[in-house]
Amino acid sequence: MTAAAFGTWTSPVTAPVVAAGALRLGSVVLEGDDIYWLEGRPEEAGRNVVVKRSADGSTADVTPPGSNVRSRVHEYGGAAYTVSHGTVYYSEFGDQRLYRLRPGGVPEALTPAGNWFYADAQVDGKRDRLVCVREDHSSRAPEAVTTLVSLPLSAGPAPADVIVAGHDFYSTPRFSPDGSRLCWVAWRHPQMPWDGTELWVAEVAPNGSLGTAACVAGGPTESIFQPGWSPDGELFFTSDRSGWWNLYRLRGNRIEPVCSLAAEFGRPLWTLGTATWAFVGNSRILAACAERGLWRLVLIDAVSGATTRLPTDLEPTDTIAATRTHGVLVAGSPSSPDTVVRVDLSTGGVEAIRAASTLGVKPGFLSAPVVIEFPTDGGLTAYLFYYAPQSPEFAGTPGEKPPLIVVSHGGPTAAAHSRLNLEIQYWTSRGFAVADVNYGGSSGYGRAYRERLRGQWGIVDVADCVNGANYLVAAGKADANRLIIRGRSAGGYTTLAALVFRPDVFRAGASYYGVADLELLARETHKFESRYLEGLIGAYPEARSLYYDRSPVHFVDRLSCPIILFQGAEDQVVPPGQARLMREAAHRRGLPVALVVYEGEQHGFRRADTIVHCLEAELFFYGAVFGFTPAGIRPVFQIENLDGWKGAARIGGPRASQESEGRSGG
Repeated sequence: MTAAAFGTWTSPVTAPVVAAGALRLGSVVLEGDDIYWLEGRPEEAGRNVVVKRSADGSTADVTPPGSNVRSRVHEYGGAAYTVSHGTVYYSEFGDQRLYRLRPGGVPEALTPAGNWFYADAQVDGKRDRLVCVREDHSSRAPEAVTTLVSLPLSAGPAPADVIVAGHDFYSTPRFSPDGSRLCWVAWRHPQMPWDGTELWVAEVAPNGSLGTAACVAGGPTESIFQPGWSPDGELFFTSDRSGWWNLYRLRGNRIEPVCSLAAEFGRPLWTLGTATWAFVGNSRILAACAERGLWRLVLIDAVSGATTRLPTDLEPTDTIAATRTHGVLVAGSPSSPDTVVRVDLSTGGVEAIRAASTLGVKPGFLSAPVVIEFPTDGGLTAYLFYYAPQSPEFAGTPGEKPPLIVVSHGGPTAAAHSRLNLEIQYWTSRGFAVADVNYGGSSGYGRAYRERLRGQWGIVDVADCVNGANYLVAAGKADANRLIIRGRSAGGYTTLAALVFRPDVFRAGASYYGVADLELLARETHKFESRYLEGLIGAYPEARSLYYDRSPVHFVDRLSCPIILFQGAEDQVVPPGQARLMREAAHRRGLPVALVVYEGEQHGFRRADTIVHCLEAELFFYGAVFGFTPAGIRPVFQIENLDGWKGAARIGGPRASQESEGRSGG
């Protein structure tokens, strides 16, 4: 084993390997013995493809080349397709119309051209129609109008009929097995779906009209998630009324708990179609549940409420389906990539169907996550996954502590997980330690933990990232002089806030499409998140002073370390102007700064060349500002104000533009 400075190690986990492992798998649908799922392919410009494995074991793309199965409802989309009798109904990203694709046929438009978005469709076979969520952007209203609509399947492109309206948001319309009832979830501003939602049920007449609808559960302080029906027609759903997202059933007018545990059986509904449970026959349920942030598969006896953990180390993602004998889901582990798997419910045996990555990495290069609880402000406890530097070929030089990358996840009501993340391994296999922090506000730890961030965004999350870093320094696991923080979206905001409000801690930062100006976000963002900040900060403009006080762009004079910013040119969630403001402010301060903007990218990078360029650029940036030479990384962009810091450098890359005062180009 060779002793070498941390950060300079060579590694087989290259940026192209990470990009090749960035295949996004989700939205599993079962029909008979056929298995469908959605693949997001970075090497095909990030487009999403419906894939089918037939009963004979053959696998093939269902949607044609050039199609992109993706909805823009809530901007984050989800539930972009469904299947009935072999026919696929899907939302096409380019025009947001719904299409029907019969076996062996070509796509047929079901909706007219226009400014409407569709998602979460359900086939009503008894009435030959689709019922789905629709966002109407065609009117001059201040924001899009969201409704549940009915679409006939017997005609050509036809306008939809609104069947449910009045709330600001809808999700999860589901027909009972006999088609006689329809349930759905609805909520109003300023609640987000993990804050407070309502579960509604209505009788469905033979002609498709709905009878009087009744709200059967939920409210402003209760989050209802994933309603669905048992095979015999009982309504099941997840609610956090106890402080934990647990399963309940509706019997008559009475709500009964199916099982009561200090565990989470729900997830924040950032994308439609998120599912954590599915019936297995008439009386058992396959479910994903989280304890202390770790997700596992369990079987629930729907009669007794008894739970049995499946004998597998797989950690499920946000999609799950089941037959009487098998679960079909996307899952991974600390040592295996996310994979569409078929799990035998009696033995726990796993059949891998489609893996996110087929490029094997030798186990010796993989760093295993360690759950760490650490003390934070207010005498509370927070959580992180710690990854130590790992290589079978290198060790740090004597007496050297590794640089630490603190990751602040997005959302902010999302969560870090322990499944294999090649991006983390990219860093650890080069000699960096990584702390993936589940700060207060993260999901997976109960409602009270989520609500720590209520009114405290930019305070609690920053404190937990700082305290986590300091804890690891005190434990001898990190170099106090080489602490780095990075994050995406809301995690980018936490990154920027930590750099300006706690400038004594971190020595460099990387923000991916992060929020710099909270007022701009409140005024410019899309409908789904337009009132989100009321819960995280306060009502706007009444609490305008708070928005100003917590916006990093106004306090960049406190910034004292280098920063790199990555931004999609077409981002509608966090517009590119925010990154430009931060770059300009850092430039005026004379700090090393780089802003790289990617044409064709939106909120969340989906293209392989973008993923490769970002990682290599970020590693090069750290090497330039900390004074080491990363192995195998060529100079690829320009860092402003680097002269006089650690020396000059130059950088450029595909579809990336280097933005700086008075010039662009790479």
